[in-house]
Amino acid sequence: MQKTHKVLDDAPERSVLARLITPSDKPEIDPLEELHGLATTAGTEVVDELVQRRSSADHSTYLGKGKVEELRLMVERHDADMVIFDNDLTPAQTRNLEKSVGTKVLDRTELILDIFAAGARTHESRLAIELAQLQYQLPRLKRMWTHLSRQAMGVGMRGPGEKQLEVDRRLAQKRISDLRSELKEVEERRERQVAARKEAPTVSLVGYTNAGKSTLMNALTDASVLAQDKLFATLDTRTRRWALNGWGTVLLSDTVGFIRDLPHSLVASFKSTLEETRQADLLLHVADASSPTVFEQIAAVYKVLTELGIEEKDTLLVLNKIDAIPNPLILNRVLDRYPNAIPVSARASKGLSLLVEAVGEALGREFLDIEVEVDPSDGKLLSYLSEKGEVVSREFGNQMTVVHVRMPAGSMGPVHKSAKSITPVTFDRDKPESETSPDASSDASSDTSSDTSPDTSSSDVA
Repeated sequence: MQKTHKVLDDAPERSVLARLITPSDKPEIDPLEELHGLATTAGTEVVDELVQRRSSADHSTYLGKGKVEELRLMVERHDADMVIFDNDLTPAQTRNLEKSVGTKVLDRTELILDIFAAGARTHESRLAIELAQLQYQLPRLKRMWTHLSRQAMGVGMRGPGEKQLEVDRRLAQKRISDLRSELKEVEERRERQVAARKEAPTVSLVGYTNAGKSTLMNALTDASVLAQDKLFATLDTRTRRWALNGWGTVLLSDTVGFIRDLPHSLVASFKSTLEETRQADLLLHVADASSPTVFEQIAAVYKVLTELGIEEKDTLLVLNKIDAIPNPLILNRVLDRYPNAIPVSARASKGLSLLVEAVGEALGREFLDIEVEVDPSDGKLLSYLSEKGEVVSREFGNQMTVVHVRMPAGSMGPVHKSAKSITPVTFDRDKPESETSPDASSDASSDTSSDTSPDTSSSDVA
């Protein structure tokens, strides 16, 4: 008996890129550059591109009829598996385009969701992605059952396609409700965990995807986290200890990258993942200074920060990848607009000492180094100092408790109201927290750890 062998085609799917540009869109040198990067990250092979400039989108096929026919010929010529739009399409437009070009059609949001789904590693990030995908797919469920809905229906009878559609919608809505509840619990738990972490000041890296945040984190902390030259290489928040000169240990977090027109459902779903950013003492906004669209990328990041409600947080702009800039005039052009930005190269370790100095100064702007005398019976104030500040040491006496603490300037109201005295002090930030009493001064710091290794005390959070 002759054996048959099945040949598996593991070649990547072939895609054609398309975009409609309207007069309200900002002019770009290569309008499909970012979409090309997204399509490549998703694992497709880009075989052709199409751009149409038009006053407004066609309500039925988005592109004009002539361009739709041109798109169909491209798909036929290259035997393409899909068309990817750099625009958001309605369910009807997607359905009409698929009929016209003869292959599946994805819009920008669906592509980004697919990339996130492929890159999610933790349970929390998978929940967030599933929620965003279901919210996107819910109004598009109908096209999945068109082959059934064409069957005959009469008075008092409903076609099996419509029945199946209703079942699918109920299942999807139930799953969305369950995911929201589960993510709300995760978000509240994460908020409590991050708020309770008072071992050190916190700094969070934010920025456009592929701006070099993970590479910068590795350069500053020797963290050895994944750093790849692709979009959305990082989806889960990672936190490492950073031995900052003059400050001792600082917690540095690397978060998911942002992008132009990031789907709102993703921003909402990833709120718990971005809790480190929401509660950080300082943000380092990392931008790719070598990108020709650096200004647009910086603006896109600030837009997402506004959606998260943290646009007013103290932020340092870090211009990364200066080693990839062929002409110094390009960097000067960016610095002219952002004169306080810090130019660095994380890969070549250039400008990092200036960044460290700027971070130290920025952290010092918002905090007060004080010595507070508290009545030993005032447990409420003692608890408040521990909750809102970084306690460096405590000295317990019979008449008074003296607390050395770093306090945010905005949290000083209750301290002024209840403290017996407040004195500005200068102390060694590298000295571990200690608790002393008249009877046990020798055990002042027996319960503290001096380990500031960036790898041994790190925590990965989604």
